[in-house]
Amino acid sequence: MYAVIRSGGKQYRVAPGDVIRVESQSEAQDGKVSFGDVLAVSGSEGQIGKPGADVHVSGEIVEQGRGAKILVFHYKRKKQYKKLRGHRQGYTAVRITEIAFDGRASRRLSFPRKSRSRRRLKRKW
Repeated sequence: MYAVIRSGGKQYRVAPGDVIRVESQSEAQDGKVSFGDVLAVSGSEGQIGKPGADVHVSGEIVEQGRGAKILVFHYKRKKQYKKLRGHRQGYTAVRITEIAFDGRASRRLSFPRKSRSRRRLKRKW
């Protein structure tokens, strides 16, 4: 089961268990996010339908941060005009937990955990 949602002016194809990076979400409570703008939903393979009013996609916040720096350079030739600015877009990483429509709900019961131990690499001097 998957759904197509709209968030921050972009469209995402999501399934339970997927982790997506959307633009910063400020309306999240207790680490939970609900996406109300669902464009399409698929209950089984090869079947796509337009959602009704009772469709919702929910997820949990995994991480919040800022993306890589993008350089914005303005230039006008022959006028000695140059302007260089940097920009870092904020993002929220969301793990999709549930897609519900027509009285059915698709959930992913277990999520793989990130291992917290990191192996130290030996350096050869």
